[in-house]
Amino acid sequence: MLPAALFEFGGKHVADLRRRRHRLLGSHAMSDADDRSLPKTTLRSHARVLIARTISGAFESIRQIPPGTWFQRRLRRSLEFTSTDIPLPNAGAGLHDLEIVFLSDLHAGFYTTKEDLGHLTDRIAALHPDLICIGGDLIATRRKQIELLDRLLGELDPPLGKFAVPGNHEVFYFDCFPDAEATRQGVVVDLTHDVPPREQPIEALSGWREYLEIRGVRVLENKGVRLEKNGASFWLAGVDDLEEGNPRLDAALAGRHEGEPTLLLSHHPDFFVDAAEHVDIQLSGHTHGGQIRVFGVAPITHSKHRYVAGRYERDGAHMYVGRGVGVSLAPFRFGARAEVATVRLKTR
Repeated sequence: MLPAALFEFGGKHVADLRRRRHRLLGSHAMSDADDRSLPKTTLRSHARVLIARTISGAFESIRQIPPGTWFQRRLRRSLEFTSTDIPLPNAGAGLHDLEIVFLSDLHAGFYTTKEDLGHLTDRIAALHPDLICIGGDLIATRRKQIELLDRLLGELDPPLGKFAVPGNHEVFYFDCFPDAEATRQGVVVDLTHDVPPREQPIEALSGWREYLEIRGVRVLENKGVRLEKNGASFWLAGVDDLEEGNPRLDAALAGRHEGEPTLLLSHHPDFFVDAAEHVDIQLSGHTHGGQIRVFGVAPITHSKHRYVAGRYERDGAHMYVGRGVGVSLAPFRFGARAEVATVRLKTR
């Protein structure tokens, strides 16, 4: 979340152009070939990566000594499991009380350790959710950090499946693994070396996508899927990151039935402005709930529309913005506890 917002180095204008270009209707004017040719990491720069990694690395270097140990304990104690009911009145009765665990912004590797993620896996498993949705930013600043998520990604097995969308950290820091075919054939993926940042085409996320999918997590990057429970269905859609990617709502909704209840995963909550009139529910992260709130106010929200945390409504649609599990850049939260959210659908 934080590096892309704090260290733009003149990229804000480019980001604004990207947002306007990939608005819901504007995306229709682009062919799939044109979309694939666009670099996902236009805003990436050596300077931004260096600064973010230097600051994070400095904090990480003191994690096992005071005050780092104190930061670590506070973060562990801050994690809150919440439950929220969201109405879905146009859905079939079979979806009533369907439970979705929504995870986002884990930032594994930066004050979120393998041990922390193991405990998190056990606690989520004990909830017995119907569905797990992952809202992006699984890693902190290095691609090899995704190895820490092996147990969480691989062991959780809800009946309706596990689904994920990329966040800005995936696009900003994640470079290609060795080719996907080698991975499918059982070749060990080498995550021990980070590739220097560079301009990359849309397929730069292929390694990240492959890593999740061989662990049973289906990536909804401008895609959708129909899920059913007790004879009732809904359309689960996901889009690419708004800041660093190429979100295509039209592609994500392709294939749904007319009037079918629709739940959208988007890492960035500001996509709700475009999506609200086309979906019923959106789940987002990115903001960390502000991460630091002073007298209840977050000085930095990372949302132009002040979508910081909790429930919002627009055009008859509902959005839930989770506060995320991890932290970015600085290893502390103030007034914005870490969160694993359970969203319960109410059809009546």
